[in-house]
Amino acid sequence: MTSNGKFKSGFISIVGRPNVGKSTLLNALLGEKIAIISDKPQTTRNRILGIVNAPGAQLVFMDTPGIHKPMHKMNEFMVKTALATYSEVDVILMLVEATEKPGGGDRFIIETLKGVKTPVFLLINKVDLIEKERLLPLMQEYSTLFGFKEIIPVSALRNDLGGLVNAIIARLHEGPRYFPEDQLTDQPERFVVSELIREKIFELTKEEIPYSTAVVIEDMKEEPGLTRITAVIYVERDSQKGILIGRGGAMLKQIGMLARQDAERLLGVKIFLQLWVKVKKGWRENEQMLKNLGLVTEE
Repeated sequence: MTSNGKFKSGFISIVGRPNVGKSTLLNALLGEKIAIISDKPQTTRNRILGIVNAPGAQLVFMDTPGIHKPMHKMNEFMVKTALATYSEVDVILMLVEATEKPGGGDRFIIETLKGVKTPVFLLINKVDLIEKERLLPLMQEYSTLFGFKEIIPVSALRNDLGGLVNAIIARLHEGPRYFPEDQLTDQPERFVVSELIREKIFELTKEEIPYSTAVVIEDMKEEPGLTRITAVIYVERDSQKGILIGRGGAMLKQIGMLARQDAERLLGVKIFLQLWVKVKKGWRENEQMLKNLGLVTEE
C-alpha cells in the first residue's frame, strides 16, 4: 500500500512528436518490449496500453501515435487517437528531446494541451546526449510555454527515469487494480506479434516501404510445445512486394527470423512463423481496412 495505506491506480498518456522516444519510454517502464522501437518517425499506429505494478499502486500507460500533420486518412486517425486520450487519463506525459529547443511540433502539442484540466508532466528525454549546463535553460524555456506540473529529465534508452513513477503515483487517487498483477498489456498476443513483425520491417527496409505496410495475423494455433503463426504483410504496390520479399526471399526470411526470435522471448514458447506478402492498393485510405487493423473504431 501507499504511505496512507490506500491502493492507488490511474491511466497515464504518453504524448509527443513522432520519434521522440515514447515507445522506448513505455518499454523502459515495463521492463519488457511490447511497443515498436525504430529510428523512423510515426512508428506507433495504435494506442498501446502498458501496465506497471508498483508497491500499493497500478499505473496504466498509453503509448499514443506521434502527433503530427496528417498526410493520409490513416494518419488522421492516428492523431485523433492521441488527442482523444487527454480526457481519459489522470496524468499526461509530454515527451520532448533534450537535444533540441522547442520546435513547431512541440509548440503545436502544447497548444492542444491548453485548457486541459489533467495534470501535464514534461519529460525531457535523451538527457545523456547533452551537457548538464544546457538542461536548466531548456527547462526554463519550456516553463514559459506551459504550466507543467512537473519537469523531469529522463533517458528512456538508459532506463534512467528520474523518479517518474513516484511522481505519477503522488498525483493519482485511490482506485482499483484494473488488471491482474502479472499482465503487461491489454493487447492480445496476435497484436504483439504483428507489431514485432512490423518493427523488423522498419529496421530492415527504407523510404516509403515501412509506412506502406500493414501486418495481419491470419492464424495462430497453439500445439504442445509450439505455436504456429501465419501472418500477411500488406503493401500498396507490386514494387514494394518485390523489395519486401527480396532476392531469393532473403529479406522476408530475415524479417521472419528476427520477429520469431523476439516473439519467442516475449511469449516464452517455441514459434513457427510463416509470412506472406500481398498487394492491397491504397489500403491507408481504406476505412474498412483501417478498422480491421484496429486503427479506427466504429463511431
